[in-house]
Amino acid sequence: MIKVEPVALEFNGVRLEPLSLAHADGLRAAASDGELWNIRVTSVPEPHNVAAYIGDALDMPNRLAFAVIDLASGRVIGSTSYHDILPQVDRVEIGWTWYGKSWQRSHVNTSCKLALLSHAFDTLGCAVVGLRTDNFNHASQAAIERLGAKKDGVIRHHHLRRDGTVRDTVMYSIVRGEWPEIKSHLHYKLQQYAGPADR
Repeated sequence: MIKVEPVALEFNGVRLEPLSLAHADGLRAAASDGELWNIRVTSVPEPHNVAAYIGDALDMPNRLAFAVIDLASGRVIGSTSYHDILPQVDRVEIGWTWYGKSWQRSHVNTSCKLALLSHAFDTLGCAVVGLRTDNFNHASQAAIERLGAKKDGVIRHHHLRRDGTVRDTVMYSIVRGEWPEIKSHLHYKLQQYAGPADR
């Protein structure tokens, strides 16, 4: 049975550290990079709601939230989480993920996913890692599929959006037997980005 505990993960120029109120100013700046709260299919907080966002993340059962830090500058550039942690079946999900606009389509998402997946499979011993997204968040679906995750299906009328509409949720997963090939694929993908020092 897996045991998920707070941990800091560091890989390829990014550091994932357990989210706390000390990250509030950094998260506020990251969210303002592109005014991401205006995108209806994301969970990015408005600047005045960052403290509440952090509080909700810390209070949510079966979730371990991280601040994503750029090591070169020390800046908070986004957030991600393990969530829907089910120790009885050795399952976690990765989600609640967002990055400032300046860091999208960079090495950051692949680096963070590699760190989180490696910890889940190689350290915790997960049997499966799930990912999910809004049915209209086509960019997120494409990013998840580029990781090599398999689409499990769609849960209809599943989750309330910030604008009061109800989304369908697209579910994906990676099982333990697929991880070695996906790990190699993600390392290959990282070779195609300029290193963090070259940004």
